[in-house]
Amino acid sequence: MTRVLHCLAAVIVISSPLDASAEEPSVPKTISLFNGKNLTGWHSDVPHRDKHPDAKDSFIVRDGMLVSLGTPNGHLITDQVYENYRLEVEYRFAAKPGNCGVLVHASTPRALYKMYPKSIEVQMNHTHAGDFWCIVQDITVPNMVERRGPKENWGITEGKARRILNLTDGSENPVGEWNSMNIECIGNAVKVWVNGDLVNHGTECTASKGQLALQAEGSEVEFRKLELSPIKQFTE
Repeated sequence: MTRVLHCLAAVIVISSPLDASAEEPSVPKTISLFNGKNLTGWHSDVPHRDKHPDAKDSFIVRDGMLVSLGTPNGHLITDQVYENYRLEVEYRFAAKPGNCGVLVHASTPRALYKMYPKSIEVQMNHTHAGDFWCIVQDITVPNMVERRGPKENWGITEGKARRILNLTDGSENPVGEWNSMNIECIGNAVKVWVNGDLVNHGTECTASKGQLALQAEGSEVEFRKLELSPIKQFTE
């Protein structure tokens, strides 16, 4: 009898943790893409440095923020590929208004103008935040002719109509103040909010996953938040 009880106890000890873990639902975890200290998890692609390896870095960490210095032009790209996520970004133009962007579904480097990776750009250019730019990928929105121009000019390569206007240019805060930009990507659809306003919603995107990238495109931009959460449905 004692031997039987010991065996039963062993079974209970071994099987209980397995049963408990099987019942626990998986909980989506938000991750920070920037650790506040260095650029671990990212790599830069700055064509100017091919011939000028001693040129200054385009992306640095300063006072706990990730900073795009704007020049030399290029991109800071995540090492990992992501799909079905919400990306929460908080940014500001540090000194004067200018240009920058967040690229989603990034893949082939230097696919456009020997500079831009194949992707969909979510524009951050001051007063135009939320525009889409098609970079060797495409996406569809309502009122395409109104927001992209004549259909015969559309395209995804050099010289084509690649810009798709956002729904509102009035959502940004004044220069020097922080802005929030939330980007949700599920399957072949992308939605963008700026300071809580829905500014774009595209479908039929020709990519559904890829790396994320930040631009150095002439203006100094500070980022204090870059958080990514897995999602299964869009925010309403």
